[in-house]
Amino acid sequence: MPTKRGMWIGLVVAIVLLSLVVAAKQPKERPKTGPVAAAENKSGGGQEAKKDAVRGKPKTEDHAVDPSQYVGTETCISCHEEQGKSFDRGPHWKTNLAKHQGPQYQGCEACHGPGKEHAESADPSKIIRFGGLSREESSKRCLSCHQFGEEHSNFLRSAHLKNNVGCIDCHSVHSAKVNRQLLKAAQPALCYTCHQEVKPDFSKPFHHRVNEGLINCSNCHNQHGGFLDKQLRSTAAQDQLCFSCHTDKAGPFAWEHAPIKTEGCVACHTPHGSNNPRLLKRSQVNLLCLECHTLTIDTPAPNAPSFHNQAVKYQACTMCHNSIHGSNSDRTFFKP
Repeated sequence: MPTKRGMWIGLVVAIVLLSLVVAAKQPKERPKTGPVAAAENKSGGGQEAKKDAVRGKPKTEDHAVDPSQYVGTETCISCHEEQGKSFDRGPHWKTNLAKHQGPQYQGCEACHGPGKEHAESADPSKIIRFGGLSREESSKRCLSCHQFGEEHSNFLRSAHLKNNVGCIDCHSVHSAKVNRQLLKAAQPALCYTCHQEVKPDFSKPFHHRVNEGLINCSNCHNQHGGFLDKQLRSTAAQDQLCFSCHTDKAGPFAWEHAPIKTEGCVACHTPHGSNNPRLLKRSQVNLLCLECHTLTIDTPAPNAPSFHNQAVKYQACTMCHNSIHGSNSDRTFFKP
């Protein structure tokens, strides 16, 4: 029989042999090449450099601006005197104060790019001219500063840009007719240059007072883009937009008129203008109500009672149901 000493020696030998076999099967580490190796060599093998190289993160020096290519606003004004005067009248003169951001964000060259070559040669091709850019390219130059915040952040996916309408179609830095927001014309005339189909609505007997200047198109629509149809500044049901002015209809109510929550105010009203009082879609109130409150199989709305025979005294439903938007005391909207 093997002794205890012999058993221990055999066990040690087996462990050594097993370690050698495992080590032989381990793949040899290959020398690192490419951007990871370059990043490690430059930074001493730092973990952050490895991550940046793997992710393809651009180094700061790759996008460095050469200050010598920028000549400053005063040089531009020496030739473009009229444009310089209009520049000073608008809000963009404040970019000259952005010393902390570098010359690429200051003055004329913030929009038109570095101007040294243009100033030395007077060659128009050596400077960025907005008239020669596509609407998307020119708008992206504007958004390099104006992209932050809800107002402008969706412009690149807006209906305007999809229809080849860019920033310079409505705004002008050097020849604005309305100094505020540098508009080429005041609302609603500016909007009517494209949206001719809605212009007659604001001349109907009952309309939102846009032509009178009480409200603007941009109070309801975000001209720079949004997530809803027609670029509305609203919720999906579109009711919150109306409630910003018509607060008495907002509620909350114990009994709500269902269409307000499901379809919004436009279920009964036309938003721009109508030939009917209160911007209603129908000239007779009962015809509007009977679009839902009639005997059909698939409608959840209650049917009009049989004694409502649509004689003259029943044709104005709101004579009795006068709290039609909602009520806190009556499920049939007889009382507020």
